[in-house]
Amino acid sequence: MQAVIDLDREYALALEGGGAKGAYQIGAWQALREAGMKICAVSGTSVGALNGAMICMDDLPRAKRLWKNITYSQVMEVEDERAAKLFNGELGFKETLGDILRALGEGGADITPLKRLIAANIDEERIRRSDVDFFLMTYSVTDRRLLDIDMRTVPEGYMKDLLLASCYLPVFKNEKLHGKTFLDGGVLDVIPVEALLERGYKDILMLRIFGVGRERRVTIPEDVRLYSIEPRTDLGNVIDFNREKSRRNMVVGYYDAQRFLYGLEGSIYYIEQTHEECYYLKQLLDTDPAVLRELCRQYGLDDGEGRLCRNLAEILLPVIASELRLGKDWNYASLFLGMLEATAKLLRVPKYHVYTAERLQRQAQELAGREDADMEALPAFSRLILNR
Repeated sequence: MQAVIDLDREYALALEGGGAKGAYQIGAWQALREAGMKICAVSGTSVGALNGAMICMDDLPRAKRLWKNITYSQVMEVEDERAAKLFNGELGFKETLGDILRALGEGGADITPLKRLIAANIDEERIRRSDVDFFLMTYSVTDRRLLDIDMRTVPEGYMKDLLLASCYLPVFKNEKLHGKTFLDGGVLDVIPVEALLERGYKDILMLRIFGVGRERRVTIPEDVRLYSIEPRTDLGNVIDFNREKSRRNMVVGYYDAQRFLYGLEGSIYYIEQTHEECYYLKQLLDTDPAVLRELCRQYGLDDGEGRLCRNLAEILLPVIASELRLGKDWNYASLFLGMLEATAKLLRVPKYHVYTAERLQRQAQELAGREDADMEALPAFSRLILNR
């Protein structure tokens, strides 16, 4: 596939805070790395700072291993089984309330395991030697101000503590670090774009995960290009450190980054666009007449001699575009791909793969041909995709 962005440029990454959703950013980084994107700087808040540190270390295997194997007990002093039941809604109201009150009474969740996790995975010396600049956001409760820290300038031995400081969610037990109290940087700057703007970076790519926090308003200068990779699906709760969700979120991030890099089409699937609009019109017009007659019958249209193609072009396609909520600017490509995605989703075609329109259509047709396929669950317009 051919990239649609300029890979000769250098890009600065802004990594949003969002706790357990952070696996998404590592999947996205993998795709960027495979494409050969040059990264010159990262700014990070909370889990974005932790991921940013591993990007500076250029240690993708370590980052993937961390997120593939993450558990609740690696972040907080909790029992994994009980935490899983809590987030899966398997505990009763009284039990859930009791757990919350108990944690609050103890000053919050003990994150000693997170300290160990950071210590085991962050190599301060590699970060200092890195060609990638690294900036971290945290909030100093003691100083009552947001700190924007160039991590190369901090005293030796402070880096891991500052990574912990940036991750202090309000639900965590807070302990002083070097005589000061900190909070998660997301309380004032959850997506640290301004840190990069102030230092003069011109190509800035945000890795969004929609965490909890304040998104600062920033003015983007005319000579700055701001890009975004962001999920279209729910990544889960910020403290739901479930390894299966993390593994899924890494996959989501990987394919969303491919959508950005290669201009993939589709709102549900990842479709490599290889045709002009006339191709999709021809696909629709080449529908079997028997299929068109059945479609006319279902929509209450006259299927008499000479009416089939006219009904299709003048009535059926605009009606289907309305059903799919494509808006007034729809065209034959967006209509065909919209019908294709809706049909493929209902037939449970696997989502995480880069398809051409032809391959996705074949996959849908093959699944529709199975004996256990629930054809009654499909909308009428699926006949145009399945041609049956």
